[in-house]
Amino acid sequence: MRPSSIILPILLGSLLACTSNRESPQLISAPTLEKGESFFNKNNDSAFYYFNLVATGATDSLEIAMAYTYMGIIQAYEGDHYGGQESLLKSLTYLDEHKKEDQECLGSNYHELGNICLNLKNYEAAIDYYNKALKYITHPKAEAIALNSIALTYQKKGDYDQAIGLYKSLLVKSKDKKKEYARVLSNYAKTKWLKDSTYPAGPELQQALQIRKDSNDIRGLNASYAHLSDYYSLSLPDSALYYAVKRYEIAREMNSPDDEVEALSKLITLSPTNLLKPYFVRYQYLTDSIQTAKNAAKNQFALIRYEAAKNKADNLQLQKDNAQKKTQLVVQRFLLALTILFFITAGIILILRYRRRRQQIEFASRQAIQEHQLKTSQKVHDVVANGLYRIMTDLEYKASLDKEELIDKIEVLYERSRDISYENPTVSKVPFHVKIDDLLESFGSDHIKVLIFGNGPMLWSRTNAQIQHEVEHILQELMINMKKHSQANSVMIKFECQNGQVQIHYTDDGIGISPQVKHGNGLQNTGNRIKSIGGQYTFEHPVKGLKIHISFPIAQSS
Repeated sequence: MRPSSIILPILLGSLLACTSNRESPQLISAPTLEKGESFFNKNNDSAFYYFNLVATGATDSLEIAMAYTYMGIIQAYEGDHYGGQESLLKSLTYLDEHKKEDQECLGSNYHELGNICLNLKNYEAAIDYYNKALKYITHPKAEAIALNSIALTYQKKGDYDQAIGLYKSLLVKSKDKKKEYARVLSNYAKTKWLKDSTYPAGPELQQALQIRKDSNDIRGLNASYAHLSDYYSLSLPDSALYYAVKRYEIAREMNSPDDEVEALSKLITLSPTNLLKPYFVRYQYLTDSIQTAKNAAKNQFALIRYEAAKNKADNLQLQKDNAQKKTQLVVQRFLLALTILFFITAGIILILRYRRRRQQIEFASRQAIQEHQLKTSQKVHDVVANGLYRIMTDLEYKASLDKEELIDKIEVLYERSRDISYENPTVSKVPFHVKIDDLLESFGSDHIKVLIFGNGPMLWSRTNAQIQHEVEHILQELMINMKKHSQANSVMIKFECQNGQVQIHYTDDGIGISPQVKHGNGLQNTGNRIKSIGGQYTFEHPVKGLKIHISFPIAQSS
């Protein structure tokens, strides 16, 4: 769940309070801040457009700050965390902590900056921003949410004692507020369990769930089901699966793609193999859709700002031209004898300047089009070539291939190639997480199912080329070993980042490797590669199959 979705109503209330506290601000030309507010949380593209006009054209510092705050909230909510962070920090430059009418806006800004840092796993910065927000928050509900956010950040950071202390104080304060008490109680119980896996958190989690059912708190139910599924994952897998299914149903009822993806990830982990396919298909569809939507939002925000800046520059140029013409008229009145010559010379200069300006614009436009066409052709190569490779792999390794299945895959390839022009511009090189997906999926066949979880761009964003090179060869060696020796029917590779470490979990259901068997050159080389990046690895030997856990620090790859 995104913290932005929880605090958004409080932030909106704070911003509206800022509006009511303004002391006769100077009027600005339409469209006003209220025009953007009318679209806010309904049509955020239009809202962002009007807020950007206010931010770049208003004269009242508080109105400018509020416009940037709204823009930051919209950007963060749409997944553009860094863009949202930039807008919120810009808003702070227009606010004065000593002005009472600015303080509620300061609290909103700092809280949303804390949410962004929490989403980006920058926990120290998140705690600092939340504490700054508390200095300016006066609404009791907003204060409780800010304290809960601090406790959640400590929990994510692994500082469980700090989190538990905060939750205890919040439990006392919220006894008469059912929804707030249920939220704190559920978070408190989960944190206690995270600190001590033997802690019996079940009764408290169930109590919070019942309160939320009685209150019809849909978003709270989503959190409770998530906590209960996590809690029972090891002790009662059937119960964990039950609550994961309930969470999935709630996420769909909320129409929240992000929560649905998290629920599907849990279902894929807990469900029997024969039930995985529909969940996996839905998971892939949603993750692709969410990424596409985020990219489209980033493009749209950038385009709106570009157009606004261009219009402003054109207006300044027009004002400059008008001023020059007025000056020329004054000179003409004083120099009547040179009027005709002056107009001819001025006319020629203006025409030449206009033509030159037009040629520059046309040249820049042609150059931009050429660059766009080049990037698009590179994308076509990457998408179509990789798609054809997968189809060729199916034709090569599958004894019989259903015609309809082949047509479906070709149709998917066609749709992806057709939609290339709408994607967010990227460099010509294939992103590393995509390269890894392609590598792992190329080992799948009718007899071998390859499942991949957690492999995304954020995971590898801070790793350098050397680390990525080694990881690619490590995974390739594991998959080759699986193909040659394991006789596996199902392979799962899960990626995650915890406590500054990238962790890779490999699992197959093959014949396994006996602990007494000496590793060959391939696995020895794999071990050397892992050590070369400061990592560690362990082999598990269950009754059936093989599990390998690999971890290495992000710090060495930064």
